[in-house]
Parts: sequence; structure tokens; C-alpha cells
Amino acid sequence: MAIKQNLGIDFCGVHFENPVMLSSSPVSNTAEMISRCFEAGFGGVVYKTVGLDNIKIIHPSPRMKSFDYQNKELVGLQNVEQTSDRPTVDNFKDMEYLKKRWPNKVVISSVMGWKRNEWHDLARMSEDAGVDILELNFSCPHMTVEGAGMKVGQAHALVQDFTEVAFKAVKIPIIAKLTPNITDITEPAIYAKQGGAVGITAVNTVAGLTGVDLKTLTPWPNVFGLGAVSGFSGPAIKPIGLRAISQLARHPNLKLPLSGVGGIETWVDALEYILLGASTLQITTGVIHYGYRIVEDILEGLAYFMQERGVAQLSDLVGKAVPKLVSPNDFDLSRQGIANYDLKRCIGCGQCHIVCQDAGGQCLSWDAKERRPVMDQSKCLSCMVCSFVCPVSAPPLITYKEVPNKPEILPPVSVL
Repeated sequence: MAIKQNLGIDFCGVHFENPVMLSSSPVSNTAEMISRCFEAGFGGVVYKTVGLDNIKIIHPSPRMKSFDYQNKELVGLQNVEQTSDRPTVDNFKDMEYLKKRWPNKVVISSVMGWKRNEWHDLARMSEDAGVDILELNFSCPHMTVEGAGMKVGQAHALVQDFTEVAFKAVKIPIIAKLTPNITDITEPAIYAKQGGAVGITAVNTVAGLTGVDLKTLTPWPNVFGLGAVSGFSGPAIKPIGLRAISQLARHPNLKLPLSGVGGIETWVDALEYILLGASTLQITTGVIHYGYRIVEDILEGLAYFMQERGVAQLSDLVGKAVPKLVSPNDFDLSRQGIANYDLKRCIGCGQCHIVCQDAGGQCLSWDAKERRPVMDQSKCLSCMVCSFVCPVSAPPLITYKEVPNKPEILPPVSVL
């Protein structure tokens, strides 16, 4: 049972009982599904993206492909699913039901149009359904209709224009969901703000390709002999999501609340997004992997962390790590160190020696009799690649140690 800390958070003027939401995706497709997520403990939902019925949505089959790596399943997920294929009116009826049935939960409508009048109409329908916030989907990387999703997010003028259309149509808060498939995510964020957005969601799926079916030589997902680049999500994209959130949090001219998306599965993932500037969190692939029950561990982990640190309000943690995020040229290069080994716990596998010789500073030799590495500290680059491959990790056998006044390491002399 979670320790009682205040996990409530205010986002865009709306109060959340906790920051964890379902993101707009297959896991938030109907009122029946979302009711079960609310029962499990989620604080809110971004309903699966809705469009108008003038565009008939038919999903490819199969529509998803898991990216597994070594013994780890679902490190990433590639999907080619489009916006909701349900009738527009049914989706908004579901949102209306959810808000009436769960008044203390936050319901966000995600919409995607193709023309200005469609963005206007979808915004009005959302407000009429009684939702708390409107999210504009400028980010889906595989919509089959030209001029939708990511195509809008990559055209800054359209981001501002469509945001402004929705802003003028409704009184509820508007947030823009931006694509990571762009050089600098802060640029469309500024345009969204100028159009009236009061919050930003980042990131949606990254355009990716999980691999090739070696039996048929067809890229995944193999849809009757054809593949495609499409949305890639899951733990593999978390570093991209954290980078985007931190960039948005640090931008001096933005200063908008942020909703973090991308690879969140554990309370540590959730906390990292919060520390780098996110006020709320959105999850899809983690739910596909573990189900709605994932929220229990996330909330409990956040509460225990807060208790250990003496933090009463979750809002006190938002952006706490941002001041320590700098450009690499701001590092103090006068301070150097080495890898530090607890050889009493060494199992003699030799992995550290191999990686140091082939990818590090060649500072390790190997004592074959004792089956132990022998370090020449003057050559250690403190790259720490040895620690990445060491199987003794609880606690780590190889750690970093600062060495005061460490002599400068000279580049190796070429033998050619």
C-alpha cells in the first residue's frame, strides 16, 4: 500500500489527483476500457485521437510489431494504427459518460483535423462533451492522409494556425502534442504558444523501423508482404522523450506546463520525467506490456521516494533537475577520475579487460593466474565502459572515483 503523500498536481489550471494518464492510443479507445483504468488508479486519460467521419479509417492488419532485444521483450513497439475508427459521435458520447461517471478524473480529448473547419468543429464537440482539456495531435508519424499528424507538426505555421482556430472555438485549456521527428522541438512549441496553447505534450512516437522479416525479406510490420516506417514507442525512446521535455523546460520563452510521454514503465521513469520538467505523464506501451495495473507501482514508488526525501508535494519535484542540465562545454574539465574496482567481489569473467582493450583506454592488463584485471591508472579514460559490461551490479563492482590532480592523459602515439 502506498505511503500517503500528496501526489496531486495542477496542470493547465486543472487539478489531477495524480499525474499518471493513459496517452491517446489503443489503450484509451473506449469508455469501458478507460473506466477500468480509472478503477486501477490512473489520474486521467487522453482519449484516443478522434477525427470526423468524412475520412474513413481502416487500420492495417497486423497493426503492431514488438521490438525485442536479447532476453528483453517489448523494448520497443512499432505500430501503424491510425486515429479512432469508431464513429465520431460515439467517441464524444463516451467522453461525456466518463466525465459524468468519474467527475474527479481528468478527461482530455485528443483531436486531429485536416482543414481549419475540422479543427474548429472537433474542438467544439470536445467542449460540448464536457472534457477538461483539449489536446491537438500534431504528431502521429504514420497517418495515411496527407497534411495530418506529424506533417502538421513539422510545418510551424500550420501548428500556430490550427491551434489558433481551436483556441478561438473553445474556452477549455488547449495543449499541443508535438512530434519528436523534427530538428528542434522547441520551435513548433513556440508557434503553438503563439496560437493559444497553454501546455505542451512531448513526445509522440518516433518514426522508426523495427527490422526485416528474414523469411520473406519484408520490413516489419509485415502487412501482406509490405512494410513501412511508422511510429516507434516504448522504453527504447525514453532518452529521446527526456531530451525533448528538458529542452522545452529550459527554453526561456516557453514557460508552459509539460506532459511527458515516451517509454514510461516504472516509477523511476515517471520521476525522471517529472524532475526534468513534466507535470503530468502519459503511458501506452507500458500498459500494452503490463496492463493498467502498472499505475499501482508507479504511484507507490513516487510516494516512497517523496517520503524518503521529505517532500510533501509532488509539484515540488517538477523541474528539480533542470538547473543541473548544461551544455557539454560547461563541464568542469579540470576534475578527472578513474574507474574503481572492488576486486574482492570480482568473478573473473574478463569482460572488463576485453572492452577496455577494444573500446576503452587499454588501461587494463589481465592476470591469468589470479583471473583479475590489473589497472594502469595513468591510462584510464574514466569512460566507464567496463562498468557497463560487468555482471556484478548489486551493488556495482566498478564505480567512478575522482582523482585530484590527475595527470593529463596524452593521446596514443600512432604506430603507422
